[in-house]
Amino acid sequence: MAELHDDDVKTLHSMGYAQELSRRMSGFSNFAISFSIICILAGGITSFPLAMATGSGFEACVGWVIGGVFALVVAASLGQIGSAYPTAGGLYHWSSILGGRGWGWATAWINLLGLVFVVASVNVGVFSLFQGLVAGPILHIAGAADWGFREQTIAVVLITVTQALCNHLGIKLTTMLTDFSGYMILVVAIALTLTFLFWGASFDLGRLTAFVNTTGAPGGGYVPESRPAFIAFLVGLLYPLYTITGFDASAHTAEETVNARVAVPRGMLHAVLWSVVFGFVMAASFILASPDLAATAKDGANAWFNLFNGLPAPTVLKSVLAIGIVVANYICGLAALTSTSRMIFAFARDGGLPASGLWKTVSPTWRTPVPAIWLAAVLSIAATLYSPAFAALAAGCALFLYVSYAMPVAAGLLAEGKTWTEFGPFRLGALSKPFAVIVILGVLVLMVAGIQPPFDILINYAIGLVVLLLALWFGLERRRFKGPPVGREIAQRQAGIVQAEHAVGQEA
Repeated sequence: MAELHDDDVKTLHSMGYAQELSRRMSGFSNFAISFSIICILAGGITSFPLAMATGSGFEACVGWVIGGVFALVVAASLGQIGSAYPTAGGLYHWSSILGGRGWGWATAWINLLGLVFVVASVNVGVFSLFQGLVAGPILHIAGAADWGFREQTIAVVLITVTQALCNHLGIKLTTMLTDFSGYMILVVAIALTLTFLFWGASFDLGRLTAFVNTTGAPGGGYVPESRPAFIAFLVGLLYPLYTITGFDASAHTAEETVNARVAVPRGMLHAVLWSVVFGFVMAASFILASPDLAATAKDGANAWFNLFNGLPAPTVLKSVLAIGIVVANYICGLAALTSTSRMIFAFARDGGLPASGLWKTVSPTWRTPVPAIWLAAVLSIAATLYSPAFAALAAGCALFLYVSYAMPVAAGLLAEGKTWTEFGPFRLGALSKPFAVIVILGVLVLMVAGIQPPFDILINYAIGLVVLLLALWFGLERRRFKGPPVGREIAQRQAGIVQAEHAVGQEA
């Protein structure tokens, strides 16, 4: 069929998998889905109070650069592995091949939890942004400022269901939306930055590098306990690292991307790079436009909303920007749901989930993993019920995703040149092992930040997850779970590959 790239299909077959999903995504679309999930108009705005409540202008700007450079190193390390193994399972598949099926199985569950937190936190953010920017200021809905958990839950359900429906109806519709979002994020981010600079900036550049420990009361209690300056700085790194995450979407959609061995690493790297650049300029504009940084920090969760609503810019311009921000966040959640569903599909394909036969099903009509899409939607809604606070969901997203990123990288560090001898077009060469060490050490530092108040609820998640995974693995999964096909099993799957492709209308 015209939509297929022969080399991509051969590569997929060589790893023991059928081309069941529709391979329609271009290199730009692969970049756009990661760029849409990163979405500097999402985390760059909704988690801005965290920067102000930890280290003020220094955290928002210098911290952004430090976190962004680290994210680039992570993306490069993952891109090298993704270039060798372009599958929808992404991190899970890589960890299994490079570190063994147990390591891969654990990676899958940690990555899945992180992805669920992404969808949950973004969609809570969509509600918060709609409430603060559109419902009251534009639509003049009475009582919008007093909306609470009940209204948030109703909104999150509606938001997530419509995102799932878009995913259900085929990758073409999702790709159109994320491609549009890729352009829109840049346009709105530039317009938003110029608005802050033109109508509010003091151009006191010293603000961008001045560190003030605002944990505790000076930060409006957003980080409730006063912490030492170094710990405050580490906690503040969750600002860029929550924002610049989810770029593994390029890997999870590898089986739907043409020329995936090249497009996947390029998509991840470009998504992170341009997010770092434009996100830094945008964050700097917020700091420069603040009338009083101490007062902005004191505003806590309302820090960004008060800055934006206080700008003396034309009402029409602010309304257009507000709507653009909300739409970008909605598509961010939609793209994150796409990534999560592909992770579920790939893990189920290898028997990693209960009732795997259901979750690995691909619709012959839409060529999408429909049951996996709706399972992802249900799980993300459930996460907002257990932990409704945006800050905890955001911290959990960053922590669990970056831990799952480090796991295949750590396995690759030990396997490179030994059991890992098959590489793709994208190689790091001499930088490969130093980058892997940086990723591992950086994630350990992030773990320290991620368990500080008010995110200490994540300790319960982490301990519970570790205990559950150990119990399941040694009690059941070590004997049952086979992992991705390897060696002779790949050859034995070839007849099944033909049948699976025929079932979804794919002919070689």
